[in-house]
Amino acid sequence: MKTITRRKFLNTSLTAGLALGMPRIVLGAEGSSRAPGPNDTVRVAVIGLGSTMVVGGVGGRGHQLIPRVREVPGAKIVALCDVDQAHLDREAKPFKDRGEEIATHRDLRRVFDDKSIDAVVIALPNHWHALATVWACQAGKDVYVEKPFSYNLWEGQQMVAAARKYGRMVQVGTQNRSSPLLRQAFDYLRSGQVGRIRYVHALVYRARDGIGTVNTPAPLPATVDYDLWCGPAPKTPLMRKQLHYEWHWFWATGNGEMGNNGIHVIDISRWALGQNQPPPRAMSIGGRLAFNDCGETANTHIAMFDYQPAPLICEIRNVRASKSPDAMGKFRNKSSGLVIDCEGGYFAGDASGGALFDKQGKKIKDFPDDGSSKGLETSHMANFVAAVRSRKANEMAAEALQGHHSTACCHMANISYRLGKQARSEVIRETIHAKPELSDAFERCREYLRENEVNLETTPASLGPWVTFDSKQERFVGDFANDANSLSQREYRQPFVVPKIA
Repeated sequence: MKTITRRKFLNTSLTAGLALGMPRIVLGAEGSSRAPGPNDTVRVAVIGLGSTMVVGGVGGRGHQLIPRVREVPGAKIVALCDVDQAHLDREAKPFKDRGEEIATHRDLRRVFDDKSIDAVVIALPNHWHALATVWACQAGKDVYVEKPFSYNLWEGQQMVAAARKYGRMVQVGTQNRSSPLLRQAFDYLRSGQVGRIRYVHALVYRARDGIGTVNTPAPLPATVDYDLWCGPAPKTPLMRKQLHYEWHWFWATGNGEMGNNGIHVIDISRWALGQNQPPPRAMSIGGRLAFNDCGETANTHIAMFDYQPAPLICEIRNVRASKSPDAMGKFRNKSSGLVIDCEGGYFAGDASGGALFDKQGKKIKDFPDDGSSKGLETSHMANFVAAVRSRKANEMAAEALQGHHSTACCHMANISYRLGKQARSEVIRETIHAKPELSDAFERCREYLRENEVNLETTPASLGPWVTFDSKQERFVGDFANDANSLSQREYRQPFVVPKIA
């Protein structure tokens, strides 16, 4: 087994050439506009504000990011955009109450028409990420786009290509990349003091409830421009109870929990491993279990990304039979974040803190939070604003290509899942027996589901095939390639067509 060295980790694709065949970063290319100087105010528009009523009252992503932008010195929000007039009115009110000028738009194209705007924060549903990013780049705007980077693999390619062609700074909202604690922990692991990294477990054990069912189309909010909301996606009747947020669980607009929260732990896993490309292949086991609702995406998902010499396994759990804090289970005392297994022990933690343990589970080193985790979103935004001024893309913590690589993992996992078929547990065991870490994850998942009243013998999980990916061609190859490549792009509605740039 080869050692993952510090040199390999630091040899990122931004400085060593792009593994996916993209051109090197060229600034000042066509589409460039005024670049704010070191002392200039960076004028920002936030596109996509979100509901404050859906997920425990915590608010939509744009709503959450507005205060983060305001905390960055020298950045000023000058425009807000949302297809829901109610969201616009809600978020504009505090600005007006403070006596601040704020432009409001329902159509994001009006934002791109405004030459006084330097940068945009895109917090739209996933199916809008690519077109909004490409349009922004073409209009000479720099872009902070929320995770996951893209709705599908082909769109991710066009987004990276647009950043290069038009010389724009494009940062992805995977804020854990700005964590000094994780950087310190990963540096220590790569020092060799606990031996080679053997594999990484990325954990998202997050309880959710089903979204119910409807027999007839649900009424749309009167304040929403539904044609604009659909944008590049098919414009179909709303066959769920709520328009906002629940789009995550439908393939036409979202990428499931894998793209919603799995992206965060997959991204820092790649960082830990020093892998700067998608894996050569991936496979999935999972299902939408217990909810009995109209959602389509998996709520239980185990994905293996066959990186070498150390693979990555992502485990997603949403099902719960009770409100008990123990309902979701734990792996090595973690329910979120990473478990990095090394020859001489393991690291368990996330951006809020972690520790190193020996093989017997005895703690041998702490990586305590120094307080930086509470300000990660602000520091990540500040990192983007600094790049807007400096025009140095390689100083961004989560530049477009990094986001594309991590999101490609999510797409590979979802494609394997969608190509899968229900299989009995003994068939799954036989199929994965050569991968002991994957087998262990499956057995632990079976036990967790049993404790949450799901029996995989009567409600089988889906077993997805290995899908093989050629990173240079950016295409699936081998078995299932035609179906996998078909799921990597979509057809569009006029005029919401993502242009081919790559």
